[in-house]
Amino acid sequence: MIVELATMPNKKNTQIGIAKPCFDEQDLQLATIDLNPESPPGAHQLSKHRVHFFFCMNSTVNFRFSPFYSRKLESGKIFIIYNPEKELECSFESETPASMIWLHLSLQKLHQLYSPETQAAPIFNPSFTHSKSYEEKEAPAELMVVLYQVLQKSKLQNFSRLFFQAKILEIFSLLYSEKAQTTENCPFLKNESTVRKIKLAKEILIRNYRKPPTIPELAKQVQLNEFQLKTGFKEIYGQGPYHFLMSHKLELAKQLLSSGNYQVQEAAFEIGYSNTSHFIEAFKKQFGVTPKKLTSNL
Repeated sequence: MIVELATMPNKKNTQIGIAKPCFDEQDLQLATIDLNPESPPGAHQLSKHRVHFFFCMNSTVNFRFSPFYSRKLESGKIFIIYNPEKELECSFESETPASMIWLHLSLQKLHQLYSPETQAAPIFNPSFTHSKSYEEKEAPAELMVVLYQVLQKSKLQNFSRLFFQAKILEIFSLLYSEKAQTTENCPFLKNESTVRKIKLAKEILIRNYRKPPTIPELAKQVQLNEFQLKTGFKEIYGQGPYHFLMSHKLELAKQLLSSGNYQVQEAAFEIGYSNTSHFIEAFKKQFGVTPKKLTSNL
């Protein structure tokens, strides 16, 4: 039993046990959360001694803190909660099936993972210790790849503790990497307008993943030149627009296959592949296993 994943007493509209523990240390825990709209909302108590990281993997999840206050977290977003003043009661609701990854640890443990003096994020400021914080941020594409690996592995009956320990370190290295906290390496990103345009470009690619615009078309849509688009996109998301889109499409295919409702050919067609062999090759290159091997482990 994980002490800090304390579930509130069973009462009306409370679902028990939706958090599945994957890794448990004295001051650090990792769990996955599956939500089903046909079931009552799951409710948990968030320890005031922990920094809580919620990674929304798909759909939109509503965090309800009271009958009068709630906050929505969209897919691909991170909600970081720290309230040293009191324990928080929070329920999770979703209109469609949704999955989250819940990672929480003591502030001291978080600081031990880094050299705080090199970090620009507010959470590393000494004054943060006594201040409550509710921060929402977007998960970089490379971080989402790692999170999906964690989610997929958690569904297996036999999983390695060492695997999750390594992935936790990888998550934090991507979440608070120095590169992610500064734009000094890329002169184009000093302009907030340019950053907004690059984020818009990402949204356009995701919305139109079946028939995406070409790089020149995309640059024209967001009013950047091609060099600005490609350089800035890689600086923010760790990949150029084309490779980001490929990773996103393959992650989507992985979700479809993991649901058990799609055959390999159907998943390939759904993300825009007309040639199944090319899809299988790309899938194996990104995930290290073939689609068939993935589905055989479900």
